[in-house]
Amino acid sequence: MRTLLISLAFAAVAPVALAQEMPGHSLVWADEFDRDGAPDPAKWSFDTHANKTGWYNEERQYYSADRGENARVEDGHLIIEARKERLEHAADFGGQDYTSARMVSREGWTYGVIEVRAKLPCGGGTWPAIWMLPTALTDWPLDGEIDIMEHVGNRPGVVLGTVHTGAYNHVAGTQRGGEVTVADACDAFHVYQANWTETGIGFAIDGREFYRFDNDGGGDKATWPFDQPFELILNIAVGGGLGGAVDDAAFPQRMEIDWVRVWRKD
Repeated sequence: MRTLLISLAFAAVAPVALAQEMPGHSLVWADEFDRDGAPDPAKWSFDTHANKTGWYNEERQYYSADRGENARVEDGHLIIEARKERLEHAADFGGQDYTSARMVSREGWTYGVIEVRAKLPCGGGTWPAIWMLPTALTDWPLDGEIDIMEHVGNRPGVVLGTVHTGAYNHVAGTQRGGEVTVADACDAFHVYQANWTETGIGFAIDGREFYRFDNDGGGDKATWPFDQPFELILNIAVGGGLGGAVDDAAFPQRMEIDWVRVWRKD
């Protein structure tokens, strides 16, 4: 999940429609997080599959499942919290010093507008992400990845939007993406958005598009694998190739999510 090819000032682009109603679109899936306690199991699962083998990109967290300390709904917000655990408890978390949660939607979609209203963590080493992978992922990066939002706590306020494909990915250093600075990303809620159609994917914040990846129309999966269902992932990673140096004194750190909405064009 590394990124950075195009950089823009946040105020430089004009807003487009978002939020409660979207003309020409129907709401097909949403979570308003209006019930305190555990996240709705009918809508979300927890991804823990790499805990025993180690997470990708040299990340340092253990992803828990159904652990309220790491994922819960409070006062109308989903809280995903990354925590520094006590040393004597490390064996309980795969030998890792940090715990977090990685939540995956139980539904997937092909095309649509995906919106997540969130406030981000800013502690050193935090790496929150709002992103998408194919529901039938078998071969990364050939099957594709859509990173709607990534933020690096060691670069407060810098938000990244990226795609990865067989031809364009961070392993080869060819990923396609952009970045924008949102000065209050860690203090205020913003809407992180992907407008995904047959012709391209637009990345936006509060309705202002800051990067667009166009379908080249060549019919080659290596450059456009985005014609299949993708599921939504919400997580905070710790450290790793993008997260960088970890500041233990900054933990716990949380990403607060007000709502998630998925729209389909009529």
